[in-house]
Amino acid sequence: MSDPLDELAANPDVISAGGEDFSAFVVSRWPGLVRLAFGLTGDRWAAEDIAQATLARAYVAWRRVSRAADPDAYLRRIVINTSHRRFRRHRVTEQPGDPPETAVEGPADLVGERAALLAALRQLPPRQRAVVVLRYWEDLTDTQIAAALGCSPGTVRSQLSRALAKLREDPALGEGEER
Repeated sequence: MSDPLDELAANPDVISAGGEDFSAFVVSRWPGLVRLAFGLTGDRWAAEDIAQATLARAYVAWRRVSRAADPDAYLRRIVINTSHRRFRRHRVTEQPGDPPETAVEGPADLVGERAALLAALRQLPPRQRAVVVLRYWEDLTDTQIAAALGCSPGTVRSQLSRALAKLREDPALGEGEER
């Protein structure tokens, strides 16, 4: 099975066939793709890489994407698959090193609750994390999530229930205040 990115590099006709429709599509979808990928990975740079790889794959399959009943659902599926592929690939090869001697500040460190939430999300299995992100960050329904993940709405509800139970048990998230 060939990689769509290799096909893009090997076939210059593919690059010239996209046109302005794809450019407008990219501009309008980029923030949402990065946001979804960030929710899946918790890493801004990895999220941008995943969004870029997603758009490269969508470009190669632009005819199918543009004719799809819901192009956004098509893209969400590509983002999720790319994220899972990255997770599987890096889970085996990454070797954790010693932590830096001084703390590295990032945007998530500025807001304690956000950092705690992202850490808790990273502890969830990939499918449960995807369901939580699609429901609460992307505000999708059970049916839309099921279509994006290729499962039934009942599976979405059970995965969401399990994920929320795990998140409730996390002491770093605490109870929070009723608003």
